[in-house]
Amino acid sequence: MSIRLGYQMPNFSYGVAPADLFPAVVAQAREAEAAGFDAAFVMDHFYQLPLLGAPGEPMLEAYTALAGLAASTERIQLSALVTGNTYRNPALTAKTVTTLDVVSRGRAVLGIGAGWFELEHQAYGFEFGTFTERFERLEEALQIIQPMLRGEQPTFEGRWYRTENALNEPRVRDDLPILLGGGGEKKTFALAARFADHLNIICNASELPRKVEALQARLDEAGRAPETLETSFLAFVIVDEDGDRARKTQAELLARMGVDLSGLSAEELRQTPADRQFVGAPDEVAEQLQTRVLDQGIDGLIVNLVTNGHEPGVVDLAGRALAPLVRG
Repeated sequence: MSIRLGYQMPNFSYGVAPADLFPAVVAQAREAEAAGFDAAFVMDHFYQLPLLGAPGEPMLEAYTALAGLAASTERIQLSALVTGNTYRNPALTAKTVTTLDVVSRGRAVLGIGAGWFELEHQAYGFEFGTFTERFERLEEALQIIQPMLRGEQPTFEGRWYRTENALNEPRVRDDLPILLGGGGEKKTFALAARFADHLNIICNASELPRKVEALQARLDEAGRAPETLETSFLAFVIVDEDGDRARKTQAELLARMGVDLSGLSAEELRQTPADRQFVGAPDEVAEQLQTRVLDQGIDGLIVNLVTNGHEPGVVDLAGRALAPLVRG
């Protein structure tokens, strides 16, 4: 398993009727597959996220959508970025992702995190709890999920979860990879050092040097060699053959968030969503990702094209520009 270049679909607001929505999702996954992306991701949410749109904008249930993509693609790996642990019993999560692996003939990845979007929990009736409790639950869940993915039958009794000789059949392999996503330097990184094959770091790009240092400390504490945990960074990309048009699109997107970049100092800029954005013509975006991310010690990239990824040809444009950065 290796994800050096992933493509995330963070929204389904394509301006089409619901019946026409999923074909646009399939088209993006197929375009990503043809363009050399290693994996396609959807979000595990029920409402759209605050920085991306209004709560009522279209949002598909992750694993149903991924199963549809499994039947519509051939090679690309498939995952949620990331599964909210609080939304499912962990044994059911293991069964669900294993079934996706069977359906896709060995292309599933379990992306998982602690969960954070309180509105969804309130609206759907899921227990939210405290920050500490959510990470306690994730740690317990991983002690159930990891052995179930490996063909073991865990019996577990914890504060939050319990299992008794939990079976997980059928499986097509015993090494279905686990990806943890997040930016927490103590809890998330420590769990990644213990349980994960891949860590997707979600933070502002200017924070990456500190994040890499913190991850090394957690790996040292776990007695794990750094090269055994693959890393990536979640990047918001706005790319266009016309770089000025891409920058105009960014300005419009940020304006909807209440952010005006004009007149901001470099330090002030680092406190805005623009610090996670990579904007311009293909060669400009590639140069930004190389210097701001890969040169900081990160192995790979997971990108979303939040403004125009559903437009035919844009995923291919990004893939052709970025694949050379991560292919050894």
